[in-house]
Amino acid sequence: MGVVEVLDPVAPVRAGGWKVDASRGERNGRVSSEWFNRPDDERYLSLDDLWSSVKGRSERSRSRVVATADIRVEASRDNAERMHLILPKAQEPVAPTHWAFGQLASIVGAPASYLRQLPAPLAGINLQYGLSNHRAEQVKTFETEDGRTELRAVTGPDYGRIHDHELVEAVQRIAGNGTGDTRWKVPGVLDWSTGVYNPDVEISRDTTTLYASDRDVFLFLVDDHNPIEAGRLVDGSPDLYFRGFYCWNSEVGAKTLGIASFYLRAVCQNRNLWGVEDFQEISIRHSKNAAFRFAHEATPALERFANSSPQGFVNGIKAARQQIVARTDEDRDDFLRKRGFSKAESGKIIEKVLLEEGRPPESIFDFVQGITRLARDKTQQDARLDMEGRAKKLLDRVS
Repeated sequence: MGVVEVLDPVAPVRAGGWKVDASRGERNGRVSSEWFNRPDDERYLSLDDLWSSVKGRSERSRSRVVATADIRVEASRDNAERMHLILPKAQEPVAPTHWAFGQLASIVGAPASYLRQLPAPLAGINLQYGLSNHRAEQVKTFETEDGRTELRAVTGPDYGRIHDHELVEAVQRIAGNGTGDTRWKVPGVLDWSTGVYNPDVEISRDTTTLYASDRDVFLFLVDDHNPIEAGRLVDGSPDLYFRGFYCWNSEVGAKTLGIASFYLRAVCQNRNLWGVEDFQEISIRHSKNAAFRFAHEATPALERFANSSPQGFVNGIKAARQQIVARTDEDRDDFLRKRGFSKAESGKIIEKVLLEEGRPPESIFDFVQGITRLARDKTQQDARLDMEGRAKKLLDRVS
């Protein structure tokens, strides 16, 4: 067992890619969901382009704390859909985005969905009343100039903003442009007909995994020029993995900042992640100390994963394969039942391994693979995540 890994910035790629077994491990649909829902104007072909967009937006923005009682709502009877806000010491009215309007309504305790159905003058009266009687008295606004001044966010006064460009910059420090100039790049594609994962696919609007909207950023990159061998498949070929991570942020409060790192066997055309193992995730709320936590937790964690050796992961998989826990049918059933699986679930897990491996499960690794395969059959997300979590816990306990 060895690590097929080269320490040069870009390793040579085997022609056509590598044969992988995408049936093993977990399937993760987070990137696919992002890919499916992003319009063309939210897709970027390089980290430089993405950074330029979100950095420029940040430079045109300002944040300040204002008293809610000093905010004036302006609505025209001539335009039932138009409403602006007059902020203290502002040169001109600001137009709230759909997201900011919802935040403002939530802060003052008004149902945003109801207010949006009202004519602007009537909605303005309700909103003005809420602002005038807001107990917290202050909010933090985030205004961006782009031809006109937009109010992009309204949060509590202690909101700890981490700008989208700050996350992109952290990724650029390890991934360069994200296009193959370093180890980390936009992923390739799995060919289901051959089971071969090809890391070299042209980066286009349809294949990119670098996204940004008016309220968030999301990035997914892999080190897929450097496969990691962690054991052998049934036919004797190497069981290959690649390192990957995705991260996200919203400078307007639509979501936390987060980073997820993992090993995976392939990425398909729809950007589903296949054969995922050792999934780790951290998230940071935009609270008062968010910037400190980003600098001292998130960024170092990303750099450690990017620069660390995969040997710990390889050794863990090797130990799980070698740790035999069941040799008879009775042992197998007893092992699973003691870990909370029902008799029916235990039978299905054993059957999954028997079908895929041609033999019943014996090692910790066998049982983990059987559990994750059964988890894929779960239609309810909570049930699937629960079963995947139990598989991960079992693998984590391997000594």
